[in-house]
Amino acid sequence: MSDACGRTRWKRFAVVLASGVTAATALGIAMAQGALAASFFVSGQKFQIGADTLKARGLSIYGMVDTPRKGAPVPVVVTGMRHAKIDGLCQSIVVPIPVLGTYTLRLTGDDGQAEAKDMFIDGTALAADEALLNDLDIGVAAGSLTTGKINPEDRDSRFFDPNGIAQQAASATLTDVRVTAIAVSAATLNVPGLNMRLVRGNHSCF
Repeated sequence: MSDACGRTRWKRFAVVLASGVTAATALGIAMAQGALAASFFVSGQKFQIGADTLKARGLSIYGMVDTPRKGAPVPVVVTGMRHAKIDGLCQSIVVPIPVLGTYTLRLTGDDGQAEAKDMFIDGTALAADEALLNDLDIGVAAGSLTTGKINPEDRDSRFFDPNGIAQQAASATLTDVRVTAIAVSAATLNVPGLNMRLVRGNHSCF
């Protein structure tokens, strides 16, 4: 009888966990393969991205609305980078699981500097202890960005306003970065020493 209960519990665990962290798991697999798809329906579930240092070239910041597979559209701020180097990368998503409690899927780069090309972070909050931006332009029309760029998929969205306000910078260095996001996409993302762990309790990046 205890064996049967064990099987039932783990089946429930698998079903609930799959519904909660599918997006994060897919992100981890894509990191390991070195590439992420640029177009997808967002799950609408928020996750955290942290970094000790983020150095970007060709920075863009603009407003957008993401479309979840289910539910209402979500306003986001898109931070785009033509090229980025990331020290101390961390990504986490916390999932409450009935009976078993809270679990965290945590992804880290434990062996050197992560590197990304044409990366776009759709976030609802971004903070850094310090931010140094070079050749900064504020108030640029989103459709006229040159130093930074727009996610090609956003340009085709009915929510994209080419006359909307945007910012761009030739380069930027941010320290102790903390981002709450609902989506990340990149042409390539190389993460040396990728480590993906599912741990009990709340072990979020920040």
